[in-house]
Amino acid sequence: MKLLGFLKDCLFSLPILTFGNILLIWQIRAGDWMLFKGFLTAFLGFWYLASIFRFYPKHAGSHRLAMISHGLRLFRYMAICSVYEFIISIGLIAAWNRDGRFFVGWTVGNFLFFAGCMLFMAFWGIVKLGIAARQVKWYWYLFLYLVWWITPMNLIPLIYIYRTALRELHFETARMELDAVHKENEACKTKYPILMVHGIFFRDWQFFNYWGRIPAALQRYGAQVYYGKQQSSQCIAKSAQELKEQIEAVLAETGAEKVNIIAHSKGGLDTRYAIAELGIAPYVASLTMINTPHNGCAWVDHLLEKLPNKLVDGVAKHYNHIFHVLGDESPDFLAGVNELTAKSCKVFNEKYPIDLNIPHHCIMSEMRAVYSAPFPMWLGYLCNKYYDKESCCDGLVPVESAKLEGVPFTLIPKTVRRGISHGDMIDLNRENIEGFDVREFYVGIVKDLKEKGL
Repeated sequence: MKLLGFLKDCLFSLPILTFGNILLIWQIRAGDWMLFKGFLTAFLGFWYLASIFRFYPKHAGSHRLAMISHGLRLFRYMAICSVYEFIISIGLIAAWNRDGRFFVGWTVGNFLFFAGCMLFMAFWGIVKLGIAARQVKWYWYLFLYLVWWITPMNLIPLIYIYRTALRELHFETARMELDAVHKENEACKTKYPILMVHGIFFRDWQFFNYWGRIPAALQRYGAQVYYGKQQSSQCIAKSAQELKEQIEAVLAETGAEKVNIIAHSKGGLDTRYAIAELGIAPYVASLTMINTPHNGCAWVDHLLEKLPNKLVDGVAKHYNHIFHVLGDESPDFLAGVNELTAKSCKVFNEKYPIDLNIPHHCIMSEMRAVYSAPFPMWLGYLCNKYYDKESCCDGLVPVESAKLEGVPFTLIPKTVRRGISHGDMIDLNRENIEGFDVREFYVGIVKDLKEKGL
């Protein structure tokens, strides 16, 4: 199929190549076949413009993927025509040396016209990918803008943009195919609603979902999804009280008897406290905890001991002010951070043991190297490695910290080359990671709850 597609591109690029060399065609037997050359120029010009601006139908049911596919096609046409032109140029140079049939002026003019056609095609390819390809980061377009006129340096961003957009096209096409199957089977239609509980330093905003593309995927496949809506940073007890109130509101709205809770990071500790102390155990059908620091983060202990109190208080003051403006009633940076230390979590685990009547599941990921995630995860990764060189972590939480005695534990397989960070587990960067589809991972979690009758 790839060979067939390549041959098709080669065939369809021939009229584009011919249009790019139209000045040479007009120079052949100048003054003869004027009408024919006029019709040929008009036809080839129409083909060239149609190749760039024509509207392609949906690709795998998506106009966005169709735009990516078209942008990639323009890149391929440009590359194929450039190879053809290189061969033609060699032939022209040989003709000059033999009998001077072609004048230098015509040849140079033809080359400039061809280069202009290719640049225009590449420009529209970039525009289409810039609009539709969400996996290509903005700084690659900036890099291309700065070096587009420097060959071969401009090939670096061009090749990267092409390959990244092509991977996105394949990735999302596969997801669209899964979509049809999951929708038909209502794969995520559980007996009880799903309550997704966020971690520290974030809120459940309407326009920037903490969970990325995950909730939309679950809802498409039949799930009822709600959010914890606790403040971004508070002590566990206060966050748990806010969580209890939200659970009561969800039960009242849906008429359900219980909720399935999927909690990330500190959200797992908030939920455990609410179950142990606030009487919500009868209303919790299951608790899935993603990258939760049950045993704390020892590197946080070290930082709080070493950093000047003035610096810590200053950071806390600015954080609390910003998140109060963003909607928190009483954000408390230090209250949230202090309860994530190893010392605090040890006391927490002794006071609030797991309720074994509720199905629990601990899930964890790990970064493979410092480059596995953007800031601030790589900073947390370095801190973890500095204080414990042998430990593995997700950029914030050590792997061992996510384990609880007597609770099933899942570590994301190490077959994923780049590793999976704390933020990747909630689709924070909306990134398609090779070897790990975070949306499908959560679909699997919810499908399992459905199969268990929850």
